[in-house]
Amino acid sequence: MNTVRTVSDTKRDFYTYHTRPINSIYRRVVEELMVEMHLLSVNVDFNYDPIYGLGVVTCFDRFMQSYQPENDKESIFNALCQAVGGEAHQYQEDAQRLKSSVESMSGEDLLSWFSSPTSENGTGDLATTIAAIAQNSQFKYSRLFAIGLFSLLEQADSELAQDQKQLEEVINKITSGLNLPSEKLKKDLELYRSNLEKMAQARVVIEDAIQADRKKREERAKDKEKSATPSSDSTPSAEEESDSSSDSSSDSSSDSSSDSSSDQAPSS
Repeated sequence: MNTVRTVSDTKRDFYTYHTRPINSIYRRVVEELMVEMHLLSVNVDFNYDPIYGLGVVTCFDRFMQSYQPENDKESIFNALCQAVGGEAHQYQEDAQRLKSSVESMSGEDLLSWFSSPTSENGTGDLATTIAAIAQNSQFKYSRLFAIGLFSLLEQADSELAQDQKQLEEVINKITSGLNLPSEKLKKDLELYRSNLEKMAQARVVIEDAIQADRKKREERAKDKEKSATPSSDSTPSAEEESDSSSDSSSDSSSDSSSDSSSDQAPSS
């Protein structure tokens, strides 16, 4: 009998693939993304598509932007994908291909694809993906899909994606064409953008704290070095102490010889 994988199973697999500790401030980001991907992977209505893949890649890249050590990011992403039965290279290749496909398009062009989703309305993976979603009455919507959708809009027309009023109008047209939950998609994107701002603010605070700590350590090191160096005015050197001892010995010897000569001289 097939058993449904649990979140614990996925977490255990993740930490098997990625064995290094995760920076504390980013641990929650990674684990929330992992749980979200897991819940979708075990849902019977969910099927991987390139827009979802773009959403996963975009979400990871933006929230993990300043992660240190930098070299660990690839390992973490690979582990995330493997833990839910996916392949990191597929997510990344699909994401890059979709973004490249809309680089030469305007926001209006892209909107027309979503508003009239047919496989003939355009070429390549994006047109096929859009048509398949529109025709699938059991399509499983997700926040990560919404992020992928927003990423495409940003790539095609960054100004449109940042204009709240225009963005809402575009979303209404897209959700109508693809039979997606309009209000839920808007709320998911609003939360996503809000969290990006919070993460950016947190990175500034962290960087400031790191700089302040580095400055304190440098100051402590200078103070320690300064206190370890003796003052030339107050503390005689070893050579000076040696010369002083020699002079004292010479003076004592002279005094002793003079006294001895005086004792031995004859009276007049």
